[in-house]
Amino acid sequence: MAEQSTPLTGKALLQKVKDLAHLTKRETAKACGYTAKTKDGQERVKLSEFYDALLEAKGIQLEPDKAKKDGRGREPSYRLTVHQNGQIVIGAAYTQEMGLVSGDEFQLKLGYKHIHLAQLGEPKGDD
Repeated sequence: MAEQSTPLTGKALLQKVKDLAHLTKRETAKACGYTAKTKDGQERVKLSEFYDALLEAKGIQLEPDKAKKDGRGREPSYRLTVHQNGQIVIGAAYTQEMGLVSGDEFQLKLGYKHIHLAQLGEPKGDD
């Protein structure tokens, strides 16, 4: 297999991965250009960078985008506090980021030291 000089990204990466579905993940990452030479000259497959590029190509973002801050108000911290009245308020910054609108419904599931919110039905927002 020919080695890529620049790692593939975006749609080209997704298409190549689809075309190489018969290969192992290491062979696929290598064929897509996600390799590096070690100090002793051996080739190393950069799986972490390969997976990050795949997620980005699919539009999945694992870290909050720092560029979205508009300079007004506080930046969402992804931490919540229980108020004196026992309520937990999620806040508009989070609901806007998720595209939620008034009337969207959720099911609350309680776990051991966690709360899971599952959206019910189709979102009413423009998603």
